[in-house]
Amino acid sequence: MTMRLSPYLMMNGNAKEAIQFYEKALGAKVLFNQTFGEMPENPEFPIPEEAKELVSHAMLKVGETDLMFSDMFPGQTSQTGDQVTICISTNDIEKSKQIFEYLSQDGQVKMPLQEAFFSPAYGIVSDKFGVTFQIYTEGQQ
Repeated sequence: MTMRLSPYLMMNGNAKEAIQFYEKALGAKVLFNQTFGEMPENPEFPIPEEAKELVSHAMLKVGETDLMFSDMFPGQTSQTGDQVTICISTNDIEKSKQIFEYLSQDGQVKMPLQEAFFSPAYGIVSDKFGVTFQIYTEGQQ
């Protein structure tokens, strides 16, 4: 089993600008960048026009560290402390479930751990200290 913790920056519609800034400021290299409009379509949840050009997920490499980005989806609200989250990546679904359940105790589930087009088990939870974690399971569905 592997496990990594990476900072994840949630932006208010300016992720593209932030990515360009960190490329220059930190010598970051873009490894992946996808907009909401480039995601697979889901008829149950159509993407609003104003979201299509926003960044759904990007990953930069800064030295030996991954730095991840996303814009907030229209309608999502941001509170102080939410802009920077920690992404816990593992390749073990059972470990993801265990971590998610433990962090949920006396915390707040923001997105239940579930299968997504990009992960067999992904969820978001704020622990009892108010720290928000994204649990991402690597691997094919």
